[in-house]
Amino acid sequence: MFDPAGPVLGIDPGLARCGYGAVEGSGSSLRAAACGVIRTDGAQALPARLAELEGELDSLVSELRPAAMAVERVLFQANVRTAMSVGQASGLALAVAARAGVPVAHYSPNEVKLAVVGYGGADKAQVQTMVARLLALEAPSSADAADALAVAVCHAWGGGLREAVAAAAAKAARTDA
Repeated sequence: MFDPAGPVLGIDPGLARCGYGAVEGSGSSLRAAACGVIRTDGAQALPARLAELEGELDSLVSELRPAAMAVERVLFQANVRTAMSVGQASGLALAVAARAGVPVAHYSPNEVKLAVVGYGGADKAQVQTMVARLLALEAPSSADAADALAVAVCHAWGGGLREAVAAAAAKAARTDA
């Protein structure tokens, strides 16, 4: 469950560009604690790029000490090569979180858009605008950083509720048995 005592680190996974954004606070008093994009050089060999991304993610987790990590899940991608690299980046984020003992939640792009904009079919510009408004920012540094902040906001607002409902359902099932 989300612990408001620590930040939520949102990840918009990608190998070339991996967006990250951390939010602190609760309810309508969320604020951005960090955001940016980790970039890897496409001219480097894949293992070197993965190692670089893992090291950067590890540094972020060590620096921010998040209470939770929220990762955007890829449900569909027309380009298989892109889907593979996003999956690899997502896997690295999960591994880094597991080593650090940080709980992880996944959200689909539509879940994030619905939570932040109120419409699951919102476009990137609408997400950026709402993230800026919600967190009182001029504008996030990039669409990737805005998406990562949106994932973090989605978790901070509702991720804990989903986990609490699941835990209550599991407890009820045990007492009925």
